[in-house]
Amino acid sequence: MAKNSDRPLKPATRLVVSGHDTTSYYGFVNPPVYHASTVLYPTAEDQVAHRARYQYGRRGTPTTEALEGALAAIEGPNCAAVCLVPSGLNAISTAILSVVSAGDHILVTDSIYRPTRVFCDGTLKRMGVETTYYDPLIGDGIAKLMKANTRAVFVEAPGSQSFEMQDIPAIAAVAHERKARVLMDNTWATPLYYQALDKGVDLSIQAGTKYIGGHSDIMFGTISANADAAPRLKETYHSLGLCAGPDDVFLALRGLRTMGVRLAQHHRNGLAVAQWLAARPEVARVMHPALESDPGYAIWKRDFTGASGLFSIALKPTSEQKVYAFMNALTLFGMGFSWGGFESLVILFDCSEYRTATRWAPGGPTLRFHIGLEDTGDLIADLERGFAAMAAA
Repeated sequence: MAKNSDRPLKPATRLVVSGHDTTSYYGFVNPPVYHASTVLYPTAEDQVAHRARYQYGRRGTPTTEALEGALAAIEGPNCAAVCLVPSGLNAISTAILSVVSAGDHILVTDSIYRPTRVFCDGTLKRMGVETTYYDPLIGDGIAKLMKANTRAVFVEAPGSQSFEMQDIPAIAAVAHERKARVLMDNTWATPLYYQALDKGVDLSIQAGTKYIGGHSDIMFGTISANADAAPRLKETYHSLGLCAGPDDVFLALRGLRTMGVRLAQHHRNGLAVAQWLAARPEVARVMHPALESDPGYAIWKRDFTGASGLFSIALKPTSEQKVYAFMNALTLFGMGFSWGGFESLVILFDCSEYRTATRWAPGGPTLRFHIGLEDTGDLIADLERGFAAMAAA
């Protein structure tokens, strides 16, 4: 990372300069993409002593080191290790496995990304790990759910699809008092807008598929750990034989360089469209933490430095036929899962099927939007077309 003797580098600068070692790349700006497995040793003595900077492709290459270094720089000074994995869900499962053993108990927010719940209720349960889901608004009240064998608390802010904001520092204080780790899915804000490891989180997780990649063309995940959690994370990571593919690592590194300007535009575009939707007569509620009308706004304002382009709305009661007419009339919003790319997306969802600690009753159909990098005037015109189709259906 480049050094500045006058002052610490700002996050936008760290995104650009971190992880570079151009002297090793013969002056080229970007590292080469190493498609590597076997590493040859110069002598038998070196091979027996494992005397080499790189030992095997799965254990790291100059390409992976460049991305790990860049990610560590934006995670902040409390980052002691970064692991690169094949997907966001793999990052979640690996992070959890690094802190639990058979007979342990974990607490998971009820607003969690649904595949995390599937992992906890399936694989973890089969391994003898108990999961309790909790109200995301519980704050330091989580103390009453802690057991003697509670090893971890999993948080996500804002909540997946429903966008509740959690008081993570308050939860972390309780968890650490009880010797439990705090794990966070930080994909929505990224470390650029929420430095989780500075807020009491031990393991910060991102689906790099989303904003790090930024172009809807890779599957990739990251886990960053503080000094206390790093040894077990690295042990678990290496024992499971995990590694991300070299081409996805390179594309993630390329995406990271522009994430600052992309996220800033997603923030502006998302807020503009959310504010417009909040004024529509068809909309009962907009779930966006950066709106002053949102119940989580105070926490967002206190702890976060920005917002991404992802939020949800609850429509006033209407028929399924009218909602389908609205969605089918859109031309600039694709209907597909994932998010974080340059394009705008919309999905219809219903959390009530899988909430267990809280009741999901928004009062009408719910849609999740990802606002991309298009002109907001064009996006709003497209939404107007959708509402017109809804009225006519």
